[in-house]
Amino acid sequence: MNERIRLLAQEAGMYVDLNGAPWPRCMSAEECELAYAKFADMIVRECADIATMNQFQWDSAGGYVLKHFGVDK
Repeated sequence: MNERIRLLAQEAGMYVDLNGAPWPRCMSAEECELAYAKFADMIVRECADIATMNQFQWDSAGGYVLKHFGVDK
């Protein structure tokens, strides 16, 4: 898992196991749902920020998002 995604998962209230996979730190289904929703929201916001910062570059915003999170095309 990319380091930035791992940090976002932890900030959203999730544990990250030794393999880097996030899982919610919660006791109830409602707490789990809130943790996943916060994690998704944080990723979307970060993607929007990256796209906005790079909107006038020659490369696509999507390429910058993939690079930022360390995801191969």
